[in-house]
This record gives sequence, structure tokens and C-alpha cells, in this order.
Amino acid sequence: MEYKKIVIIGGGVLGSQIAYQCAYNGFDTTILIRKEDKKPKIKKSLEKLKNTYIETLTEMTPKHNWARGLGDPKNFNREKAIEQATNAYENIKIETDQKKSLEDADLVIESITENIEIKRNLYEQISNILPEKTVIVTNSSTLLPSKMAEHTKRPNKFLSMHFANSIWKNNIVEVMGHDKTEKKYFDEIIEFANAIRMIPLPVEKEKSGYLLNSMLVPFLLSAMDLYANGISDPESIDAAWTLGTGAPKGPFQIMDTVGLETVKNIVEQYQKVPTLINPLLKKMMLPYNYRGMLNIVNKYIDEGKLGKSSGEGFYKYED
Repeated sequence: MEYKKIVIIGGGVLGSQIAYQCAYNGFDTTILIRKEDKKPKIKKSLEKLKNTYIETLTEMTPKHNWARGLGDPKNFNREKAIEQATNAYENIKIETDQKKSLEDADLVIESITENIEIKRNLYEQISNILPEKTVIVTNSSTLLPSKMAEHTKRPNKFLSMHFANSIWKNNIVEVMGHDKTEKKYFDEIIEFANAIRMIPLPVEKEKSGYLLNSMLVPFLLSAMDLYANGISDPESIDAAWTLGTGAPKGPFQIMDTVGLETVKNIVEQYQKVPTLINPLLKKMMLPYNYRGMLNIVNKYIDEGKLGKSSGEGFYKYED
């Protein structure tokens, strides 16, 4: 693998984290966005990540709060790692010029909204700018790469690389190709994942939801269904989960973290799931009140309550 220049398209929650993790590990990293006026917000997000990285590095020990994505306990140098975290913030570029950003990219990591048409349109826009060498991965959490590959005009170099949130500590990445992905590039992405201190989890067969979300999304939908049907409120539903299982976050806290626009896209997509899945899961999914879920999510979005990133979702957050 000879990747040097990495371009992340999209500066949202995960896009910013992916960029920071790449820069922290020494890669030439650019965040490509559409609008100039979004730069201050992304810069602020990166500053928060810098502070989080440094705070985590300062406090973690091999036996306490170790963040696997930030170092190996066997040869950890705290001073050097903090310097890396500081340099990452200084070195990440934020650009709006597609040609300038993409013309020498080795790897493009697309991390935009979970909407297949928007993703396809993006790939068609950039396909003539990218050099032949460029590999493209999507950070989609539910969409299959085979449904988007032809729009990249390089289906053999296109696959999925789905990161978990808070990647410096939850350092897994699901790597999934499709029937036209060349094994060479699948292997290169596994190698790249290791290079940015991720634990790559190969997904050998296309599966909507991959590994993590195949388990997580039904859990979140079940919680939303309880709320949509007036069974209980988000705080009580979260408490039932956290206090009953010892988990650190409840489903509505998780939804605030990933963002309610993403939640909306997932609900809309899972409305179609019963026609695509096996009979047993179909019976489980059909009773869900999808219309009620979308009414709730749309109301929050219309009020500007997009989740943690906007300061309020199902819960309020201090800046």
C-alpha cells in the first residue's frame, strides 16, 4: 500500500473523526466540503477533537481508559502521541475546490449523508477529476456498494469502509466489497485500516447494515417504536436499557450522537426492508410504526434539533 494523500468528503461527525485519525497517523489529509461557510463549524469540530485526543492521551494508562486507536501499550510514548494529536489539527486542510483536492488523491473516503442518490451524484461529479490510481470507499452504514459502484466509473476500486463513532477508542472498521471489487484493493484497504490504528473487520458477503448496524438498527427502531406508539418517553426508555443492562448509553442517546438526519434516512430505508429480507425478520419488522417514527424525527429536524452536533436532539447539550 502506497497511500499518502487521503481526502475525506464530508465534514460531519464521522467525517471529521476519520480525517483526524488519518492525520494523527501521519497521512496528508484533506476534508472536502461543498460550502465555504461550513469551514468555521468544521474547524471548531476539529478543535474539539484535538482537545479530546490530548485529554484522552494525558489520562489513559494501559490499565485505565486505554484508547486503542491512539497507541499500543507496549511502546506508547505519551509526549510523542500528544505532539501527533497537535500536529493533526494543524495539518488537516479544509477545501471546497474539488479539482484542487482530488487531482492527486490516493484514497477518497466518502462520508456524506446516507442517501443513495446523493452519493451516486457525488461519484459522477468526481469520477472525471480523480486520477486512475484513486481508490474510493464509502462510509455508508446501510447501503450496499454494488448499488453505487458503476457511478464511480471504477467499480473494481470501490468498496465500503464503515467506521464506528468515537473511532479513537471504538476503533473498528467494517470492510465490505462487492462482486466487482478486486481483491488487491480490498487487501489494501485492510492494510490502510491497520495503518490508522483501526481493527479491520472483513465482511465477506454484501449485507445491508454490515455487522454492527445489523444488530444496532433493530435495537434503535424498537426504541423509536415504543416512543412513536406512546408507550413511554425517551428518558425512561434509555433508563430501562442503561440501568437494566449496564450499557453506557441508551438508544436515544445513541441516536443523538449519530444525528437525527441519519436516523431519518435509516427509518426511511428500513420501511422498505420487509420486501427484501427473510420471512422471520419480516414478521419482526412489519409491526413497527414507521410513519410515527418519521413524524417524530421530522418534527425534531424541522425545529433544528439534529442531535448532539447541533446542541439538542432528544436531549440538550452544553456547547
